[in-house]
Amino acid sequence: MSDKLDLKAQLKQHLTFIYGEDYKNDYLIEMGTLLSKWMNKEQEQTKPLTEDNVYLITYGDSIQTDGEAPLNTLHHFLKEEAEGVISDVHLLPIFPYTSDDGFSVVDYREVNPDFGTWEDIEHFSEDFRLMFDFVANHISKSSEWFQEYLEEDVTYKHYFIEKDEEFDASQVMRPRTSPLFHAYKGKNGERTAWTTFSEDQVDVNFGHFPVLLEITEILLEYMAKGASSIRLDAIGFIWKESGSTCIHLPQAHEIIKLWHTIAAEINPEVQIITETNVPHKENISYFGSGTDEAHMVYQFTLPPLVQYSFATKDAGKLTDWAKAIEKVSDQATYFNFLASHDGIGVRPVEGILNDDELEVLLQKVNQNGGEVSYKSNPDGSQSPYELNINYMDMLKDEGDSLEVLVRKSLAAHSILLSFIGVPAIYYHSFLGSENDRDGLESSDINRRINRKKLEYDRLKTELTENERRSSIFNGMKDMIKVRQSSSAFSPYAEQEILNSDDRIFSLIRSNKETGKKVFFAVNVSDKPVEITGPFSGENLRTQTKVEDTLSLNAYDYVWVKG
Repeated sequence: MSDKLDLKAQLKQHLTFIYGEDYKNDYLIEMGTLLSKWMNKEQEQTKPLTEDNVYLITYGDSIQTDGEAPLNTLHHFLKEEAEGVISDVHLLPIFPYTSDDGFSVVDYREVNPDFGTWEDIEHFSEDFRLMFDFVANHISKSSEWFQEYLEEDVTYKHYFIEKDEEFDASQVMRPRTSPLFHAYKGKNGERTAWTTFSEDQVDVNFGHFPVLLEITEILLEYMAKGASSIRLDAIGFIWKESGSTCIHLPQAHEIIKLWHTIAAEINPEVQIITETNVPHKENISYFGSGTDEAHMVYQFTLPPLVQYSFATKDAGKLTDWAKAIEKVSDQATYFNFLASHDGIGVRPVEGILNDDELEVLLQKVNQNGGEVSYKSNPDGSQSPYELNINYMDMLKDEGDSLEVLVRKSLAAHSILLSFIGVPAIYYHSFLGSENDRDGLESSDINRRINRKKLEYDRLKTELTENERRSSIFNGMKDMIKVRQSSSAFSPYAEQEILNSDDRIFSLIRSNKETGKKVFFAVNVSDKPVEITGPFSGENLRTQTKVEDTLSLNAYDYVWVKG
């Protein structure tokens, strides 16, 4: 009984903070009723994260074959080629959608019939842990919610945010250059709505309690349908307040804390992961105290800094930044990645790279067949927002052979697999793909350069016969097995960044519970470098003895077991 009272008190604390003077006791009653309903439903409990957990980021229809639901094609491809290597599959939005390759959701509760069914998801979850993508900030203008809003159905009257001349939106921070509000044809004339991302992606109104209640129920439904992780897309934008930036507001943080409290009651090891493509300090604020908000936070600064290190042949910036990345808690850690369905965000290196240093990255994109996307600033100016390019292709220097480019890509991913947190590998990086300029140019969507759908039979052949694909794919799998061989790589194990030659990025991972430790070093330059390690031991890649003095060839890396 006391536990229930404690939970009730926690729920009340969250809700009163979120709604302030507008809070009503009915909110607590309704949230409590919802939670009781789901607490009485049995569901398989998620296991804790370990060094074995490696995520693959992919679309539900990324691999296709005639006559089969793409979710099933992806499932059996991974069983054939990556079982025991990939543990978790991040399925980008699997729901019906109208634009943005899934991020304009029509119905949060249905699987896109072009992908498969909930039954297919259930079968998938029997072999792989699944991460669902929850686009909680906005929904498609074609959704039932928004269409009923336009029809002035009383239930949906406040589900969206109409333009209000008294609302000061002058400081609103946005990642797009499109208008903040759009007008739509309604039952009784024009209706307006807040649109952070596009005319087709309408922000839902968390300031209206029924919206929070329904979104919370959807979160619980995802947990019940097999989600061991839930990614909260664009979550920093969910609360609006006049005169503010309308990003990272305290109420947004408190909503995530509410969901953390609820998840802890239903399935404690489910991972709530926040996606906020912003400067590092803002990004890690979503850890809260380290035990009460996000279980994992996307490590957005890592992708551009790794690129910068290889572009300049100097790991100094990466080393300096990484020294501040420490263990968060035994319950929270970093979601590390290099590439994703989006581009490489550059806002996360604000205050780390100056304009001239950022220009190095912009030039690499232009040289290697990519595009740069821009955002609007409150003063009306525009600035770079993300780099749209295949991650491996961006690593290329003029004159690089395929062998060198493969070595660079594997070396970059050795950093990903060594860094404190959980690694997530984008499917095109895992499969050794290249820029899809045709996809970009035919759609006029920059992000399509790295979102190509793959044909199953052709992919299976290329993984054997195409040197780029086979070298990357097999190299990645070998590297992952090394990571999985030592508890020093636990997502919660300590990390110490070392100072050495600027061409070297190096660290020690140590697990105090098991006593295991590993020294990692990678050469980001095109010249051999001799270094002195902190200890001698076994080279985990070759199972040979390594002394404390060792030489790393160009783009070489080493893991030494202490």
